[in-house]
Amino acid sequence: MKSILTSLAIALIFNFNSYCQTGYEKGYFINDNGEKVEGLIKNADWKNNPVEFTFKLSDDDQPQAWTIGYVKEFGINGKTKYLRATVNIDRSSESLKSLDRASQTAFVEEQLFLKVLIEGKASLYSYEDRDLKRFFFKTENLGLRQLVFKTYLTSANRVAENNHYKQQLLSELKCSGLSGKEIEKTDYRSRELIDLFTQYNDCENVEFRQYSPNEGKTNFQLSLKAGIKNSALEIANSESSARDTDFGSKIGFRIGLEAEFILPFHNDKWGILIEPTYQSFISEKEGIGLDSRVNYRSLEVPFGIRHYMFLSEVSKLFVNGLVVMDLDFNSTFEFTRQGALSSLDINPGTNLAVGFGYNYNNQYSAEIRYYTPRDLLTNYGPWASDYNTLSLIFGYTLF
Repeated sequence: MKSILTSLAIALIFNFNSYCQTGYEKGYFINDNGEKVEGLIKNADWKNNPVEFTFKLSDDDQPQAWTIGYVKEFGINGKTKYLRATVNIDRSSESLKSLDRASQTAFVEEQLFLKVLIEGKASLYSYEDRDLKRFFFKTENLGLRQLVFKTYLTSANRVAENNHYKQQLLSELKCSGLSGKEIEKTDYRSRELIDLFTQYNDCENVEFRQYSPNEGKTNFQLSLKAGIKNSALEIANSESSARDTDFGSKIGFRIGLEAEFILPFHNDKWGILIEPTYQSFISEKEGIGLDSRVNYRSLEVPFGIRHYMFLSEVSKLFVNGLVVMDLDFNSTFEFTRQGALSSLDINPGTNLAVGFGYNYNNQYSAEIRYYTPRDLLTNYGPWASDYNTLSLIFGYTLF
């Protein structure tokens, strides 16, 4: 049964994957001649600012790649807008391992596609390239420039920050309804800067547009998870094969809670999850001269990543990759041989799990999950065990 279900899951992943890729949405671009071309843009919900995008005039047209060298502006209607700009940018590392000792920024001139966050009397833009995150702004009195923030090391090897961006904002975002204290407490983060620029444009009573209402937000979901599992257990002793025991497989139940954080990029296709789950395996095996019993109860704690593949607005497939920690509840193996009772404490090791499932309307889900073998006797050198599980899991999202 395990091999059949696992093969089915793998087959479904490959068969559906071609239908679940990032789709095309209505959009436009403006070329170097100032001409606006409308059509369909492949929405990759870019985490890193792109240097090109894929465009086609209609569903039947062949897609073409357009690069930053030929396009002044492009966008997906009502969602995203990028502007080409030649700017001075500081690429100083924010990694603690790579901090330099200069408090001042080292600007280099580059041509970039900047993501438009707020467009108004005061406009806000962002640029992201892997671990690098920079913000830019423009007002009626000031051209486009970077908001300056830098982390550096002092001569005493302490981490310090150049927060010059706050002075820039204090100088340019002056309005009676916006206090200096509000600017001073604004961190160099998407959500806080978006809120500040929104507040300023509201204060000035001017029309403005926000292109990334969910920028910087991570969605959270909590789900009840219950299901059935088919588990099998074998133990072996390298010093005495007479103690080897195959407990066979048993159908059991599992119940848990899943907390999932949907990451705010790539169209909500990636999530981080943790799923504490109660499970048990209780069995006895009578043999010639050896009776064996296992009483194994534990709290499994799978955590890892999930990738969604959308079929429609309410229907999607997903694939999980998980690391599984296991916390047992005073679980034991017991062996009776010639009237003598021996006991071994169970101390589970860490294993991996992969799952494939279906989600409907962000409310109901079903998943087939395979767990790699888990050793339950990590404290005993001569002993080894394989605990294998295949689960069918049903979920209901609480919120």
